[in-house]
Amino acid sequence: MKKAKKKNYTRPHSSVMVDGPSRAGSRAMLRAVGFNDNDFNKPQIGIASTWSMVTPCNMHIDELAREACAGTDKAGGKGVIFNTITVSDGISMGTEGMKYSLVSREVIADSIEAVVGCEGFDGFVAIGGCDKNMPGAMIAIARLNRPAVFVYGGTILPGCLKSTGKPIDIVSVYEGIGAHANKKITSKQLLEIEKCAIPGAGSCGGMYTANTMASAIEAMGMSLPNSSAQNAISKHKILDSRQAGAAVVNMLKLGIRPHDIMTKEAFENSITTAMALGGSTNLVLHILAIAHARGLKLSLDDFTRIGKKVPCLGDLKPFGRFFMSDLIKIGGMLPLMKLLLEEGLLHGDCMTVTGKTLKENLKSVKHYPKSQQIIRPLSNPIKKESHLVVLKGNLAPGGAIAKITGKEGLKFSGTAHVFDSEEAAIIKIQDGTIKKGHVIVIRYEGPKGGPGMREMLSPTAAVMGRGLGHHVALVTDGRFSGGSHGFVVGHITPEAAVGGPIALVQNGDQVTIDAANRVLTLHIPAVELKKRRAKWKPKAPRYTKGLLAKFAATCASASEGAVTDKNLNLNFGS
Repeated sequence: MKKAKKKNYTRPHSSVMVDGPSRAGSRAMLRAVGFNDNDFNKPQIGIASTWSMVTPCNMHIDELAREACAGTDKAGGKGVIFNTITVSDGISMGTEGMKYSLVSREVIADSIEAVVGCEGFDGFVAIGGCDKNMPGAMIAIARLNRPAVFVYGGTILPGCLKSTGKPIDIVSVYEGIGAHANKKITSKQLLEIEKCAIPGAGSCGGMYTANTMASAIEAMGMSLPNSSAQNAISKHKILDSRQAGAAVVNMLKLGIRPHDIMTKEAFENSITTAMALGGSTNLVLHILAIAHARGLKLSLDDFTRIGKKVPCLGDLKPFGRFFMSDLIKIGGMLPLMKLLLEEGLLHGDCMTVTGKTLKENLKSVKHYPKSQQIIRPLSNPIKKESHLVVLKGNLAPGGAIAKITGKEGLKFSGTAHVFDSEEAAIIKIQDGTIKKGHVIVIRYEGPKGGPGMREMLSPTAAVMGRGLGHHVALVTDGRFSGGSHGFVVGHITPEAAVGGPIALVQNGDQVTIDAANRVLTLHIPAVELKKRRAKWKPKAPRYTKGLLAKFAATCASASEGAVTDKNLNLNFGS
């Protein structure tokens, strides 16, 4: 009687691809890309690189991929580098091209899943440096459930305005555009800002979406300690990449998989940490999508529950004074996480990619220097509850996300000025039509209506540039860049394209944003709304073929993470 073949626990997938005489063809192909005889006995670790020259966020990731591969090889694995796409929000902002941004998250997740699944990699490292390739990589990690570590490409250093010595970044440019339109700065001054804002490689330097997601992923346990708080060009980021490759091999040996780490408690750690830092509204959209890929039930109500007990502590841009590079100088993320753990706000028993629990990882971490001003003490927070506020009400019965630190106040009432596209709104902001007391309503920019749910950095920056940040609100079924600040509400659900109440708003209507009571109200009697709804007709799709059309046809609502595999009909039988 034949003995059952013993399963190879460190090579569960690659052994199927390369072991035995019948797999000679596979081995022949791999020899051509550098495999030798010994390599076929090693775990194969994919290195998913998002390198490209499309954006400064990712222009250095080819080097990080090589370092991760070297770390893998040294630990006894065989690293194989492959690429996936990235797009640039910052370049496409305010244009039709921005509609591809959120869509690219799904393309990235699908492409990583396709390569890792097809090639039989036993584990992988995913390296991301821009807003959508980070959650895209995490969605793939959650779907595949093979040992994996995420590596953040790192933050950019701030630029320096030569004429004043003031540190600036990409948001300074967009706000400069608004100031120029308002004749507050000259064309020469705007050009100086443009030339100085981006000094080199790395993701946008405030607590915008990239740094928010990097911090959230680390707090979840899916990247190495302090991976989220390293400059893009630094010896620390090189070492982080090398160690990530070794960590995946170690996860294989220990039998740790992403689903062991990505528990409900780990997601709560992720949300808590990002809220404490003052992170981007995009956190909500992406965490919901990653949780869906993991198979966990997570909803907007979880963000409300956690937000009620988590204070905003990070005095970081866009609404604060400091850059991510400043936080790095005082110790990065780990002292904050230790503080939150000591206060009972984090789950310390959660497993991480180190093979240790979060509590064990933080055991020897020192607290921030007493003189630092970047992370506020719990006794003196920027806001006692989270700045990310889930609003509901007759204008957003399915929920909406506001980013309100309290600096803007907690309540705003004003007169609606309605636009059916971002471009139409920008024109009226820049020409002076929008004035104090107005609520800008931008609709048909949701996941289906856009399609693609564009970020509204251009209009919010234009508002700021015109000096109206405390006097004008903006509500939309689109979303916001992490660089947006002011009285802004996005992710309104249901969106206009499916007949949500935002489609029924008219110029002159009164709108109230009440962050204290978490309500978004359109001051129109129910009977009037019913009359308007009876007259409403859906708009024709803006795209009828190609990628954007596929996204519009398959995506879920913003309150469900705008994922594309939630409503699939897989009943093929009769």
